[in-house]
Amino acid sequence: MPKIGNIVLPEFPLLLAPMEDVSDPPFRALCKEQGADVVYTEFVSSEGLIRNAAKSVMKLDIYEKERPVGIQIFGANMDSMLQTIDIVAESKPDFIDINFGCPVKKVVSKGAGAGILKDVCLMEQLTAEMVKRTSIPITVKTRLGWDHESIRIVEVAERLQDVGCQAIAIHGRTRAQMYKGSADWKPIAQVKNNPRMHIPVFGNGDVDTPEKAVEMRDSYGLDGAMIGRASIGNPWFFKQVKHFFKTGEHLGPISIEERVEAARRHLQMSIDWKGEVLGVFETRRHYTNYFKGIPHFKDYRTKMVTSDDPKDVFAAFDEVLENFSDYQFSN
Repeated sequence: MPKIGNIVLPEFPLLLAPMEDVSDPPFRALCKEQGADVVYTEFVSSEGLIRNAAKSVMKLDIYEKERPVGIQIFGANMDSMLQTIDIVAESKPDFIDINFGCPVKKVVSKGAGAGILKDVCLMEQLTAEMVKRTSIPITVKTRLGWDHESIRIVEVAERLQDVGCQAIAIHGRTRAQMYKGSADWKPIAQVKNNPRMHIPVFGNGDVDTPEKAVEMRDSYGLDGAMIGRASIGNPWFFKQVKHFFKTGEHLGPISIEERVEAARRHLQMSIDWKGEVLGVFETRRHYTNYFKGIPHFKDYRTKMVTSDDPKDVFAAFDEVLENFSDYQFSN
């Protein structure tokens, strides 16, 4: 069984990826209920946190029901990152994850996220000092490299392990690729097959069907799958994968009643946690997938993603339930 520090995980765990404005407490709760074994917070800016920025501080909210949970942080300044460790530790996460993989320009331009892939020595030094700073396990999420010509992920993973990293999740693209093309899992398998590696190696990128999760497990031999975009508006993906693992068959389609109930709960939890304005706004990205495949749905979706009053959004959910109660989803 893979372990992060002393945390024993199930065989081939499914991890909810850290996603900005997505993997917040309401969404993590839904994914946990549907089979996610490990969840991560949205990534937290070290500079924002040490300056007590409200949005950064709010991201430290974690709840007992979602454990094991990791708080992910990003930054490139040693002092700021070490101060961040002290602040984050007060929230008592099960582990602290360092983001060495975000490809977004505003993060990379500051030398953070995937920007640090240009300086593997700094990557190693930051990890080493953060490990020394806390007794909480430190893990890393990263990419294959800055670009195709600079892929050194086998060496990088070994160096991070040797300074105390307790697990590594690797997205099968370079920073130059962003999210284009297909994820390449072969270099991740090379990391796992390195005889010197003994920490869990999780794969990330393009796991969007149960079959691909099986392929990552059986053909590439990785220790677990990190699920990102496939879970947006589809918290049932974790349950679907586990059902396929167990039976070799696809789980039956998610009913309209389940979809409406999840959307309704998601919105209410978001409002309770963020307030009406943000709660309504930041839940919108999920609705397309919650109701994907329903014909002639444009008018309902428009109401959901343009209404600022939660009463109107809840009313749209009720209309969907009433008007599409007989609709049969396909797998």
